[in-house]
Amino acid sequence: MSNALIAPLVAALQPAATPFPESDSFWMPKSASTGAGDVDSLYFFIYWTSVVSVAAVVLAMVYLIWKFRSKGRSASDRAQSQHDHSTAMEVVWSVLPLPFVIAMFYFGFKGFVDLRTPPKGSAEVHVTGQKWSWSFTHKGGCNDNVLHVPVNKPVRLVISSMDVLHSVWVPNFRVKMDAVPGRYTDLWFTATETGEFPLECAEYCGTSHSNMLSKVIVESQDAYDTYLSECGKVDISAEGGKVLFEKKGCPTCHSIDGSPKVGPSMKSLWGKEETLTSGTAKVDENYIRESILEPQAKVVQGFPPAMPTYKGQLSDDEITALIEYIKSLK
Repeated sequence: MSNALIAPLVAALQPAATPFPESDSFWMPKSASTGAGDVDSLYFFIYWTSVVSVAAVVLAMVYLIWKFRSKGRSASDRAQSQHDHSTAMEVVWSVLPLPFVIAMFYFGFKGFVDLRTPPKGSAEVHVTGQKWSWSFTHKGGCNDNVLHVPVNKPVRLVISSMDVLHSVWVPNFRVKMDAVPGRYTDLWFTATETGEFPLECAEYCGTSHSNMLSKVIVESQDAYDTYLSECGKVDISAEGGKVLFEKKGCPTCHSIDGSPKVGPSMKSLWGKEETLTSGTAKVDENYIRESILEPQAKVVQGFPPAMPTYKGQLSDDEITALIEYIKSLK
């Protein structure tokens, strides 16, 4: 099937809000990093070696089945000489694949070393995974749920998890690394073109694993510097809270239309008397603040204690903005 036939289907399934670049290959997502070419070359080498090997084995099987087929009872009853060893054949099937296996090992090991050795001077971004969102923190304190990086500059991601195993995967860059609770892992890449590219969790991590999505925005150095300089500004109005609510991935677990998700809906929540697993509580500023910083202190009845803490991730102004937004959801 040609890319021309597949493209409309991909476009229909792809959310309009995330115009990710169309693939330049039937097999792979569009490559957009310096290491992607080497990964793809090794993949195709192994793939076509396997295809040719399987074809050769199948053809040999068909030929031998035809050549040694039974031609009648009398022919089958005759005693046949038995051979249980052929040195020549053993040498052939041992030596013939050897150059291919050596090549796979060499280029695979070289690619592994390259992918695990970030260049000196790489920009560092700390990545935190938690059920079910990503948090990206740049030097200087800029924190976002979308990863911004400059084009043509190596970037090293220092990865951790606050709860269970997650996995940072950027298909267009051909990089993936687990986020492990209690330790740091890392990966690096150099993006080669500007645009937006999907970032996903590649490790099943619970109920809303499939919604643990983000993106990488690759931009010019000037645009990246501007983003960092403006990142820390907080609008404490309801509009600012709405932006922050979406930015922090809150809609993954909390709807604003009254429908329950992993957690209770935010619609008409303000001033409500919530029934908890231990008593009741009125939803006011203190209740919302405590729910953000100490989510296990008051768990709403009928919902699991799944919300992670945002202590240390949100400033007082950001919490105020979120409270103002929740107040506005009538």
